[in-house]
Amino acid sequence: MEKVTQLVARIMIGQIFLIAGLQKIGGFEGTQGYMESAGLPGMLLPLVILLEAAGGLAVIVGWQTKLAALALALFTLAAAVLFHINFSDHMQTILFTKNIAIAGGLMLLATYGAGGLSMDARRINSKG
Repeated sequence: MEKVTQLVARIMIGQIFLIAGLQKIGGFEGTQGYMESAGLPGMLLPLVILLEAAGGLAVIVGWQTKLAALALALFTLAAAVLFHINFSDHMQTILFTKNIAIAGGLMLLATYGAGGLSMDARRINSKG
């Protein structure tokens, strides 16, 4: 049961990033403009898409999970600070605290790993 729970948890947290990354492709110009309005170079968007989509997929399948989770946690904390720091806006406060919670879950994943139903576990078990 523990292995299944770990898999479901990875799917639940990884899908947020996979979907967000893929959606940014379809809304590339709008997302680029939003980044630029926050003072970030829009040319970073392809890297953001790659991190979100590939990192989310890595978490889901449990491949290089600790590294992917750490990268996504740092990204999520940065996004919280860069885009959701206006605490006078109730919605921005909710988005900020949501990002902090997601980063916390990712930090646990980075610390404890993917669990038994993962590519990481398969690789470790095949090495003996």
